Amino acid sequence: MSSDISIKVENLTKCYQIYDQPRDRLKQFIVPRLQGVIGQPTRQYFREFWALKDVSFEVKRGETVGIIGRNGSGKSTLLQMICGTLNPTSGSVLTQGRIAALLELGSGFNPDFTGRENVYMNGAVLGLSSEEIDQRFDAIATFADIGEFIEQPVKTYSSGMYVRLAFAVNIVSQPEIMIVDEALAVGDMNFQAKCMTALSRIQDAGATVLFVSHDIGSLKSLCSKGIYLEKGAIKSIGAAGLVADDYVREMREEMNTYVAIDAPLQEEKKRDLLSTTANEAVTYEKFISSQEFSDRVAQFRYGDG
Repeated sequence: MSSDISIKVENLTKCYQIYDQPRDRLKQFIVPRLQGVIGQPTRQYFREFWALKDVSFEVKRGETVGIIGRNGSGKSTLLQMICGTLNPTSGSVLTQGRIAALLELGSGFNPDFTGRENVYMNGAVLGLSSEEIDQRFDAIATFADIGEFIEQPVKTYSSGMYVRLAFAVNIVSQPEIMIVDEALAVGDMNFQAKCMTALSRIQDAGATVLFVSHDIGSLKSLCSKGIYLEKGAIKSIGAAGLVADDYVREMREEMNTYVAIDAPLQEEKKRDLLSTTANEAVTYEKFISSQEFSDRVAQFRYGDG
């Protein structure tokens, strides 16, 4: 792999076996083997779910890539395989550099350990020595800004405190590859702004950032490249702004479809409203046909509206 490539994903595929009943797992383990021994056609007791299918892309060193898509499109599965916490069914992932990942809320934390103890444990997992963690602990505590709770078991933390401490450890470890999976959504506005500033800073220092978010504004402002996943496959890849606009357009058109399905019900409500009083009817008709209304909704319309 070229030295200027930080992440290389080739034909990455992940298939899960879905069983309707727990006993089907036992049947799948035993019955096909017996059928093979006696020469009968083997039977399959599970359904296949392809979380990812033939995904390929490259991320250059120092590049910030936003991954977008609806829930269940395979974003988290992709990040877990890049981090090495999930094995692919087929395909390969190659990375160069220390990876720091903020995937699931509280992942990598021992709930019975204090915040301080978890900082040292997480730092060790990221490859830092005790001396390096000693030198950076004050910076981590300052960034997390959870006060005296740093000495309390993390099982007493709120979701916001969890992500504050986890992000602080990851960002202060100075990773070469930083991966963030929507975890920042539980933070308050001030902390999210601090995180975006910190991500921009390590980006300027040459680190690679993979960023998953449903916040279109953050994706456009932070990322130079976008990947749009749909049903486990790449639907589009390119400039972050263009990919984000593709995603928004699809969502808006889908919403318009729901509105069209709901139209008969809305017509009935309209008739009910118009049957109240003559003055209300005139006001309603005047509003829905006014230029002001058209101007307001024009920016939100896609396709034929």
